[in-house]
Amino acid sequence: MDGIMRINLDEKTAKEYAYSEIVEAGGFVFLTFCVGNVGQCVEKQVHGALDNMEKRLALVGLNLSHVVKVDVMMKDPWNIPAMEKVFAERFGEHLPARKTIATEFAHKGGEYGLQVQIDAIAYRS
Repeated sequence: MDGIMRINLDEKTAKEYAYSEIVEAGGFVFLTFCVGNVGQCVEKQVHGALDNMEKRLALVGLNLSHVVKVDVMMKDPWNIPAMEKVFAERFGEHLPARKTIATEFAHKGGEYGLQVQIDAIAYRS
C-alpha cells in the first residue's frame, strides 16, 4: 500500500475498535471520530469536535480551510441550526460540502453524553 499513511493518536483504541483516525492517500486526508466537550451543550460539542479536527489536521500540516467534505452525526437533528452557526464561524468562506445524519450513539453519558461526531475529508493541493 505505497503512498498511504495511517496515523492513530491512541494505538490501543484504534486496534481494539479496528479503525484509523487519520488516513492520507492521493492528496486526500480522511479523519474519523472527531469529538470534543462531550457532556456539554451541542454548540460546545461542535466547537470541541472542530478543535479535535484542527489538531489532527495540524499533524499532517493542514487546517480547516483544507476540509472539503464532512459527515456530521447528531443525536438530535433539531440541533442542526446550532451546528450551522458554529460551522459558519469556524469555516468562514471555506465551507465544506456536508451531510448531516441523525443517529443514536452507543456512548457513555446517556442524554447528556455524546451529541455530535464529525468525520472529514481534507485535500492537500
